[in-house]
Amino acid sequence: MYNTATNGLEEAFNKTLCNLLKKSFSKSIRDWQEEIREAYWAYRTTHHTPTEVTPYSLIYGVKVVLPFERQILSLRMVVPEGLTTKDNVKLHLQELEALDERRLEAQQALECY
Repeated sequence: MYNTATNGLEEAFNKTLCNLLKKSFSKSIRDWQEEIREAYWAYRTTHHTPTEVTPYSLIYGVKVVLPFERQILSLRMVVPEGLTTKDNVKLHLQELEALDERRLEAQQALECY
C-alpha cells in the first residue's frame, strides 16, 4: 500500500506525465517545476480511451471551459448567464445527479478496457 512501485495506475500516470513534460517542455530540464501546471491541465482536459471521458469531467461533472471560450463567447457560456438564479441552481442540481451515473459508467468502461 505504501510502495508506489507496486501501484500500477500511479506508475502509469507518472510515466504519462514524464512523457508529456519531455515532449511539451523540452527547452530545459531544469524548468519542469514551472511548467508542471500546464502539463496537469493538458492531462486533465484530454479525452481518455479507457474511461471515455476527461478526468476533469469526472471530477466536476461538466466539460472544461477552455480559456479562449471566455474571450470568444460560445453558446454554452452564453446560455447559463441568461438564466435566473433559481433556474441555474436547478440546472446544477441536475448535473450533479447525473454525475454519479457518469462516474459509474466510466468505472465500468475502465474495467472492460
